[in-house]
Amino acid sequence: MRLLLGILDRVRPIFEDGGKLRPMKPVFDATENFFYAPSARTQNAPHIRDPLDLKRFMSMVIIGLAPCVVAAFYFFGLRMLAMIVVSYAAGGAVEMLFAVVRKEEINEGFLVTGLIFPLILPPGLPLWIVAVGVAFGVLVGKEIFGGTGRNPFNPALVGRCFLVLGYPGVMSATYIVPGSGPLGRLTEYVGVEAMTRATPLAEAKQGVVAPIADLFWGNVTGSAGETAAIAIIVGGVFLVLTRVANWRTVAGIIGSFTVLGLVLHYARPDDFAPVGWHLLAGGLLFGAFFMATDPVTSPITNGGKWAYAVIIGAATLLIRNLTGYVEGMMFAILLGNIAAPVLDDVAVRLRLRRLQHEG
Repeated sequence: MRLLLGILDRVRPIFEDGGKLRPMKPVFDATENFFYAPSARTQNAPHIRDPLDLKRFMSMVIIGLAPCVVAAFYFFGLRMLAMIVVSYAAGGAVEMLFAVVRKEEINEGFLVTGLIFPLILPPGLPLWIVAVGVAFGVLVGKEIFGGTGRNPFNPALVGRCFLVLGYPGVMSATYIVPGSGPLGRLTEYVGVEAMTRATPLAEAKQGVVAPIADLFWGNVTGSAGETAAIAIIVGGVFLVLTRVANWRTVAGIIGSFTVLGLVLHYARPDDFAPVGWHLLAGGLLFGAFFMATDPVTSPITNGGKWAYAVIIGAATLLIRNLTGYVEGMMFAILLGNIAAPVLDDVAVRLRLRRLQHEG
């Protein structure tokens, strides 16, 4: 690693002001920051560093996603590696282009977006569609609003929403049975062409309910990172314990979903599946832990977080059961993203009014 640090120090002047490659400075900075802390130092005292900077924050999310990534590799094999590589390449190209044009740094935020995006897609999706989706998500969901920290919507969800609306047939027909692709489950069905099947939520619309044990351990079709509930829970709990994911958002989503699900199930048991089954099926848990908790697109006030979470939990259940879409988490989170600034404003106004009355 000292050798790499020495190389970076020697070539740095080429990327500084007056250097031949000055327009590519964002790419150099991103490379340096990926391996080391930035070379910039504060000029005056006090020299204070926050131990949880953006780089470490994103690193925690990557660690939290690790169980889902491992499960996806186990169930779907080399397809996942290809999808992750394409996601980083296509989305990273858009990110780099805008950074160079704006003469800004390449932010670490895409490290998470580039990994989450393939995890919320059908594992049999053609790679060119993966590239189109992530490029659209980064461009329309983030860059046109000014880049990382200014985006009102989760870029990964914007990309997936675009694919669902633009390529509905391909999206619904590329869910692979776990283990049926090349090296899926590492040993089963090696070399056999991948077999597709409807997801548990789609089958539930036809009255076929998958066993809860299969949902828990991942023996079902679905998006690459959403099939094994145990992997999502392990990674999600890690994020909550490290305070990277706010527990209020997670608890509010699961709680509102559960309460409304119980009411509807007992009112119309033939039309609404048991709430415990719904909690493990589809992308509810993945969305609650890894996407709804995005600090940029979710409220910053505690009151706003609770209201935001209730909206997402309730909307997910209603979309799943009362519309033609079998999965509602994506649309529910985007709806929550739209409402987040308003919820914060209301929470702040209520707080100020309460303080005025107390004073």
